[in-house]
Amino acid sequence: MKKILIVVIILIAAIVGAVVYLGSGANDFIRTQIETQGTKYLATPVSVASVDLSFSEGRLTISDIDIENPDGFSDEDALSLDGITLNLGGSVQEPYQIQEVTIDGPEILYELDSSGQGNLIVLKNNLAANLPTGDKEQPAESSATAPKLIVDKVVVSNTKLILNFEQLETGDFEIDKKAYEVTLPTFNAGAIGQPDGLPADQVGAAIVRQMLDNAIKQAKAEAKKIMAEKAKEKIEEEKDKLLEKGKDKLKDLFN
Repeated sequence: MKKILIVVIILIAAIVGAVVYLGSGANDFIRTQIETQGTKYLATPVSVASVDLSFSEGRLTISDIDIENPDGFSDEDALSLDGITLNLGGSVQEPYQIQEVTIDGPEILYELDSSGQGNLIVLKNNLAANLPTGDKEQPAESSATAPKLIVDKVVVSNTKLILNFEQLETGDFEIDKKAYEVTLPTFNAGAIGQPDGLPADQVGAAIVRQMLDNAIKQAKAEAKKIMAEKAKEKIEEEKDKLLEKGKDKLKDLFN
C-alpha cells in the first residue's frame, strides 16, 4: 500500500512539474512568436518585455510591447502598449475561444514626413503586404499548421494619441513638435475570426490593423481640426494687418 501511495505521489509531482515547465516554455515561445511575426508583418522591429500565461486564472498577459517607427520617420516608437490581457475561454478544440482582449492605456504616435505621408499608414500598408493570404482549400504556408482562434471582444481604452507634424511642410504657419495630445474614446473592435476561427499567427495582426484604422481615422480628424484653427489664426493676423494698413492710408488721405 505504501509503495502504491509513493508511486501516486511521484506521478502527481511529475505532472505538476511538467505543467510548470510547459507554462514557462510557453511564455518564452509566445513572446518570441510575437516579436518574430510582428517584425515580419510590420516590417519594423517589435519587442515584448514579458509574457505570463496563467493556467489557473485562464489569463494571458503580455507586457510592454513596443513597435518602432518605420524607416523615414523619427526614432520614437509608433505604438507602445504597457499591457494586453487575454481572458481565455473554456473551449478544448478548434476554434479555440478568447473571451476578451483588453488593451488599456496604449500610446500611439501619428507622425507625418515632409511629403505628408503618415507613419501609421506605412505600417498599415506593410501589414497588408506581408500578411499571409490563403483560403480554406489552400491555406497560407505560415498559417497552415497554426491553431485557429475566435476572439469574442477587443476593447481598447485610454489611448493617448500624439500628433507630430515637425517634418511636415506647412507653409506660412508652424506647428510645434508633439504639442498635440488627445485621449481617444474607448474603442470596441468587436469579434475577430468568427465563425470558423482565424489562424493564431494572424489574430494579433488583425487586432493591430483595427487599432491602426481607428488611430488613423481619429488622427486625421484631429489634424484637420488643428490645421483649420491655425489657418483661421493666420487669416485673423492678416486681417488685423490689413486693417492697420487701411487706417494708415486713411490718415494719410485726410492729412
